[in-house]
Amino acid sequence: MSFLEKMKSRYTVKKYNPQGIIGEEQIQQLKEILQLSPSSINSQPWNFVFANNNSEVKGQLAEASYWNKEKISDSNCLIVFQVLKNPDDFEKQIEGYLPEGNVNYYKNFVKPKGNGEIKSWLAHQVYLSLGVLLSACAEMGIDSTPMEGIEPEKYDAILKNEKYETLFAVAIGVRAENDSNHPKITPKTRYERKDVILEA
Repeated sequence: MSFLEKMKSRYTVKKYNPQGIIGEEQIQQLKEILQLSPSSINSQPWNFVFANNNSEVKGQLAEASYWNKEKISDSNCLIVFQVLKNPDDFEKQIEGYLPEGNVNYYKNFVKPKGNGEIKSWLAHQVYLSLGVLLSACAEMGIDSTPMEGIEPEKYDAILKNEKYETLFAVAIGVRAENDSNHPKITPKTRYERKDVILEA
């Protein structure tokens, strides 16, 4: 099956099979793929926290996830996407790692906009990695559910990753046979190509 066909068939899973297992090799591949995610000026302002079925933390995070609790509990693994919360920490990080031109771009074009815009820019980089993960899952035949319907402050209290704060999470696993969101039951809908793909 081509990558295009896999993208056509992927969807956001609403119900997982709790007995479904993703192999450890695939989990390790996803970790490496996330590490390779692109970001503006190679800023990489992120952490990706993997909580699997053997982790007590996964259950605690499920409890802090509103209507997504069951999805997380029944999934094979939960991946939490976090971003550096202090712009000063970010600047220290890139000064010790990035080339001078990249650092100057940040200082001259991003930093002058103030902390609110900086934090927004940093979050945008993390969202780029979400697209990478969902595409990788589609290619690898792994079912996934991106979720903003969580309680980030509670996630932060559970994870205790001091310099980072939670933006969103993704559950991965094996879909249940009776998942109501499967395209055979609920057809996938998208705007027509002519409405979203334009020629300049």
